[in-house]
Amino acid sequence: MMLEPGAKLGRYEIRSKIGEGGMGEVYLAKDTELDRSVALKILPEALASNQQRLQRFIQEARAASALNHPHILTIYDVGTIGDLRFIATEFIDGETLRQRMNRGMKLSDALEIAIETASALSAAHAAGIIHRDIKPENILVRRDGYVKVVDFGLAKLSETPTSATDPEAATRAMVNTADGMIMGTANYMSPEQAKGTHVDARTDIWSLGAMLYEMVAGRVPFSGETPTETISFILLKEPAPLTRFAPNAPGELERIISKALTKDREERYQTIKDLLIDLRNLKRKLEVDAEIDRTVAPERHATLSTSGSQSPMATASGAMATAQSTVPHSASSAEYVVSGIKRHKLAATMIGVILLAGAVTLIAFILSSRNRTTAISSIAVMPFVNASGNPEVEYLSDGMTETLINSLSQLPNLNVKARSTVFRYKGKELDPKKIASELNVQALLTGRVVQRGDQLTLSLELIDPATENVLWGIKYERKFAELIALQTEVARDVSNKLKPRLSGAEEAKLTRTYTTNPEAYQLYLKGRYFSRQFTLEGFKTGVAALNQAIALDPNYALAYAGLSDAYFYASTIHLPPTEALPKAEEYARKALALDDSLAAAHHSLANVRSTYERDFAGTKRDFDRAIELDPNDASIYFDYTQFLSIVGENDPAIQAAEQAAKIDPLDGQIAAFVGAAYVMARRYDEALQKLQAAIKLDDKVWWTYYWQGIAYSEKGMHDKAIESLQAAAKLDDSPLIRGVLAHALARAGRKAEAQRVIDDLIELSKSRFVSQSTIAMAYAGLGAKDKAFEWLDKSYESHDEAILWLKNHPMFEPLRDDPRYKPMLKRLNLPE
Repeated sequence: MMLEPGAKLGRYEIRSKIGEGGMGEVYLAKDTELDRSVALKILPEALASNQQRLQRFIQEARAASALNHPHILTIYDVGTIGDLRFIATEFIDGETLRQRMNRGMKLSDALEIAIETASALSAAHAAGIIHRDIKPENILVRRDGYVKVVDFGLAKLSETPTSATDPEAATRAMVNTADGMIMGTANYMSPEQAKGTHVDARTDIWSLGAMLYEMVAGRVPFSGETPTETISFILLKEPAPLTRFAPNAPGELERIISKALTKDREERYQTIKDLLIDLRNLKRKLEVDAEIDRTVAPERHATLSTSGSQSPMATASGAMATAQSTVPHSASSAEYVVSGIKRHKLAATMIGVILLAGAVTLIAFILSSRNRTTAISSIAVMPFVNASGNPEVEYLSDGMTETLINSLSQLPNLNVKARSTVFRYKGKELDPKKIASELNVQALLTGRVVQRGDQLTLSLELIDPATENVLWGIKYERKFAELIALQTEVARDVSNKLKPRLSGAEEAKLTRTYTTNPEAYQLYLKGRYFSRQFTLEGFKTGVAALNQAIALDPNYALAYAGLSDAYFYASTIHLPPTEALPKAEEYARKALALDDSLAAAHHSLANVRSTYERDFAGTKRDFDRAIELDPNDASIYFDYTQFLSIVGENDPAIQAAEQAAKIDPLDGQIAAFVGAAYVMARRYDEALQKLQAAIKLDDKVWWTYYWQGIAYSEKGMHDKAIESLQAAAKLDDSPLIRGVLAHALARAGRKAEAQRVIDDLIELSKSRFVSQSTIAMAYAGLGAKDKAFEWLDKSYESHDEAILWLKNHPMFEPLRDDPRYKPMLKRLNLPE
């Protein structure tokens, strides 16, 4: 039914038709009683008698009218006149996001639209409403750029408890599309929506991620020639990297979109609020970055431009219904100019010392205070916020936090939470009471740093979680030239204020600096940050930065220790041990030659001694010395646990593992290796209890399932063993896991399957490094001892780290009665 201009529906006078979609026609009308423009969505007569469509129409009205948010379309009225049913909404003078995208967009506009959309969805989700059809056609942009989310026609009310005082509560809970029915628009469907299975609020997160990808890249992340093909891509393929189409887009933006588009919704953002926080943080960073850029260099702009035909500004109704239109797939480019903070590396480095000096002064002040009823004896230094606006210097804020933690750990009678514990909260909205409860601390230290040219601003706050009051706050503004003097001055100030006074040795630890070159210090932080990502690219970037630091300061022992660690861990993942381990040894020994009192250097050498030199007496000496120098470093105990288990010192290994867990109780890897120590001690029931607790702590650590599988296998619980190892493989398809899985399959009598796994490992070893000991372990499970020792010989020659498990690993047990076993232990310098 076409309504002509001038036609009246009750108080509404039709002015013009402005839209049409699957759920009805949309008209611009005048509310004659209130003298305002409105949009009327009218259900077609042919569908008014269709109960399913009618129910969806009513559902939209109820869903949208329940919401009151500035970025959600306002519903004025729902009514019936004759055979016509309609919804009256506010009229939006603007255009759809689709039209806006076709005209070209700035990156800042794309972020703002995503933020405002996420804000609207956050309100909807809080009200128990899922939109389920987020796409550019359902986002309206006013002439002033303000966003309105429209068309809740596919909204599904989340199931909520009914209320005895709300007669409609039960009805709302029942408004739920049955599983198996696919509703939505193909290009923006989540995997669970595409499969027609149960959806929750995380489906909107996926759709918003797809829409943001399109705004930046100029194309949808999944595009098939038909809706069916598109759905298959969504279910089976990963989207092309954002930087393929927008090569200069911020790395943080790619991370955000990638997390939003994770197929497993358990790995996706869990709430739209979490996504909103990350988007806002990124926008703030880019704004500060742009401001800095304007003060130090000619103005440059970050613009997203998408090719396509010009679309004139259209008048769009806020009540526009879902339109199944074809999504344009035109090529596009994105230009994002990363600003000039990199041009001020020396100035940026000052942040580190200021953080250390200021925060240590703060803690000393609080510790010495006599006005508090209870002294602070435990604290968590939360990851500092990089408010400089440049994601590329994130390593600075991370590195400064770690440096501060390490320095404060030198203060007596103060329990400082480990880096790996506090970094779980990085990028998340702080809830002081919750964090303090989880970490069992009395205070939180937070900070924000901003750099403008050679001027640095640091703001610190010490928070009492019980009251959420700021106990003490301070703002520092310094020049880079004052760096070294400031560090020494503030550190000495701390020791003078503490009561009782620090000893001379303690004060020396607190005020110690490892280099006098500020740029070398910055490069060290960069090197550690990237090498700890445990990717090949991260390894290369990290090593390059550490070498640059050493070039600037040849006596920088800490940088040499960082290089040693980088090569050591690369030898277990990316590089052949015979290539990486000699360099790891060289750099560890250089670090110790420069500074024998450096715990990190003894730790590095201990790792190399056991793997490369097979000097186990020397390994133990270095671990003991590292612990003596820094008894609060959980990572030392973590590696010491593995060494002690390797040589068969099971009780000390358990003690070391539990000490690591005591220092860092929230680290899932450490919790896994507590269980591992019990497995190596053949205390399988206790091990399984520890490993189950580790899974509850963090169910994404593959080591936990790996050791759980071994424990089950040794107990003869073969089905559970295989199930656990398959769970580990889903988290990380490591050759190490596959070797143990083959062993477990063989023990379960599934020898043909075990052999297939072995064959796959051997084939894989032709193109990348695969631990030969892993293959040997698999053959041991099959009882193929000749093959097992053949691969152990290869492992010995390659300095494969895993061969050291030969003495004590339960899955090498079948080889112990072979006459070749003890000679192999002797070759490895392992005790019989």
